[in-house]
Amino acid sequence: MDFGVTPFDGLPLPTSVTICEVGPRDGLQNESTVLPAGIKAEFVERLVDAGNTVVETTSFVHPKWVPQLADAEEVLRKVAPVPGVRYPLLVPNQRGLDRAIDLGVSDIAVFGSVTETFSPSRTVTALAG
Repeated sequence: MDFGVTPFDGLPLPTSVTICEVGPRDGLQNESTVLPAGIKAEFVERLVDAGNTVVETTSFVHPKWVPQLADAEEVLRKVAPVPGVRYPLLVPNQRGLDRAIDLGVSDIAVFGSVTETFSPSRTVTALAG
């Protein structure tokens, strides 16, 4: 397939890429129905069984903002870890990072914001702090 000239022409391609499945966090946070923690853990395990080696399992976001993920700690306890699989957890702010560290989470995902309107609505934190 010919894509014509791209901004990547002439740049070396990486030898590998990592695909991170975010459905258990990004997909479920938008559902109107809150699923039980056991079903969420089973979803993660089925994604791993399907061959995913990096599955963003949940997020330590405040339940006021994303009630669908209020059971994040319970979901983490229910997922049976598979050797060689990474289970990152989204931590939108310092409180989320502290919770992840307290639980011994070894893989975290973070996101950044470049605007003052997006940041408080997603992280409950201003850009400056």
